[in-house]
Amino acid sequence: MERWHGTAEVPQDFGPSVVTIGVFDGVHRGHREVVRTAVAKGRELGLPTVVLTFDPHPSEIVRPGSHPPLLTTQRHRAELLAAEGVDAVLVLPFSLDMSRWSPEEFVRTVLVEALHARAVVVGANFRFGHRAAGDAAALEYAGGRYGFEVVPISLKGPGGPEGLSRSEPSAEPTRVIKAASDNRFSSTRVRALIAGGVVAEASVMLGRPHRVEGVVVRGDQRGRELGYPTANVETVPFAAIPSDGVYAGWLITDVDKPEKSFRHPAAISIGTNPTFDGTERRVEAYALDRDDLDLYGTHVAVEFAARIRDTLKFDSVEALLDRMADDCKVAREITDEAA
Repeated sequence: MERWHGTAEVPQDFGPSVVTIGVFDGVHRGHREVVRTAVAKGRELGLPTVVLTFDPHPSEIVRPGSHPPLLTTQRHRAELLAAEGVDAVLVLPFSLDMSRWSPEEFVRTVLVEALHARAVVVGANFRFGHRAAGDAAALEYAGGRYGFEVVPISLKGPGGPEGLSRSEPSAEPTRVIKAASDNRFSSTRVRALIAGGVVAEASVMLGRPHRVEGVVVRGDQRGRELGYPTANVETVPFAAIPSDGVYAGWLITDVDKPEKSFRHPAAISIGTNPTFDGTERRVEAYALDRDDLDLYGTHVAVEFAARIRDTLKFDSVEALLDRMADDCKVAREITDEAA
């Protein structure tokens, strides 16, 4: 899969193409339905499929300080999109100037001149252009002018279809997808579940375990002294980190080197280590039954399967060790079942 940063990197002879647009943070099940529709449309037309996304998150530019917690890094997002059959990802460097583009300027500059779109697949609640002035109906109007088809996709939740109403025009009947437990697929909802530590339900909406990534740095090395050496992960900026607690999941080593990467069942602690009066919030993962991993300075990922318990302050190290042994047993049961 090709990856371009800005329209200047798109080959001059590229196109025509099928395009889908969005931040796609998390590449959750709703996102994947949109992307799969675009890929199917591309195959139908014999054209490559391009995902058009943005970095940094537009909200940080439009409303500084409002950057949402991120469910995926750009690299992981690209990997997930490639797995769906996408041919290329165009990452637009979102800026204040770009935020002021009119819907017409966005369509002409990116969809028409850079990507030569023949079809555009978007969520039916898609908005674009200065002050979100453009919507799916405006995109369809532009499509009629520039010669591309618009395929809107609707997410259905407890309140019924959102986005295009039945009275609004569309290039084809709006597709409807329904989330688990009748909840709308939404990156915002997934973030809320993760913030509350409800990682198992977040996994259902994502279609895979939630992941945070970062570099392993030196901590207090107390875990090694206690017989549970942990990887102290300095997570990437804005990562969506679950609430404090102990979790079952996986530690993925060398995540940036697929040929070396390995997925270890793990017990994961998030918090300040109150038993030792810690003050710094950390993400620490213990690869079950492994005390021989040298991970300092390497890029790892931590995936969350289920929450085991809240963070607790123990009266003694012995009580902590007893509970850690129980935690590891539960983590092993959960990860074995997931496998």
